[in-house]
Parts: sequence; C-alpha cells; structure tokens
Amino acid sequence: MKKTTSFVLATLALAFAASASAQFAKPDDAIRYRKSALFVMQQNFSRVAAMAAGKVPFDAKVAAESAAAAEFAGKLPWAAFGDGTDKGDTRAKPEIWKEHAKFQEYADKMQAEMSKLTVAAKAGNLDGVKAAVGATGGTCKGCHDAYRKD
Repeated sequence: MKKTTSFVLATLALAFAASASAQFAKPDDAIRYRKSALFVMQQNFSRVAAMAAGKVPFDAKVAAESAAAAEFAGKLPWAAFGDGTDKGDTRAKPEIWKEHAKFQEYADKMQAEMSKLTVAAKAGNLDGVKAAVGATGGTCKGCHDAYRKD
C-alpha cells in the first residue's frame, strides 16, 4: 500500500511539475506572466493603501476584497523567475538569479505581510489596515530596492 501511495504521489508531483514548466513555453511568456501578476497585486494593494492614507474613503468591503485579491496575486509571480527570464522586457535585476534564496526570502516576507493585511482588512478596522499596509509596503520597497531596476 505504501509503495502504491508513493508511486501515485510521485506521479502527481511529476505531472504538476511538467504542467508548470509547460506553462511558459518561452522566457517571454514567463516575463509577461509575472509582470501581469505583479500588476494585479499592485492595483489591489494600492486600493487598500489609498484608503489607509486617507486619499479615498475607507470601505471595509472593498478593502477586504482588494486585500484578498492582492494576497492571491502575490503568490503567482515567483514561479516565473526561472532560468532564461533575466533578459528581455523586464525590470528584474540579475541579482535575482545570483541570490535566489535571498530573493525568495523577500517574496516569503511579502506574502506573510500580505496575509496579515487580508486579516486586518477583513476585520474592518482602519487602524489595523494602516499598520498592515505600512508593513506590507515596506516588504515591497525592500525587494524593489534590491532587485528591481528603476
């Protein structure tokens, strides 16, 4: 039974790995994908950040929906930083591929802060949202400073 379960799990893992690599037939496909995911994340985060900054009225429902969308989109782009995606129409610095573990730490921190933002937004407390926006924005800035060309 253990051998059968292990075989099934290994087969599923290979199938998922194959489909992920097949998702990007060319490096340009991966670059477009990650840029799109980051754009969607930024647009939704910006909605919540504008509320936190008092630029637009606080709407708890919109904040919760936008934070959840940003959190989801924030999980997507990292698979698209594979080999060969360091050249082309990208603002990604070459250090991403030289310091991949450190880059992944930034991504993990951002995702953790984005999750906290979603929790704060769902609670509907503007002060909590403000604190979470500041922490999340700080993780974004840190990664941009280290790994994004201006």
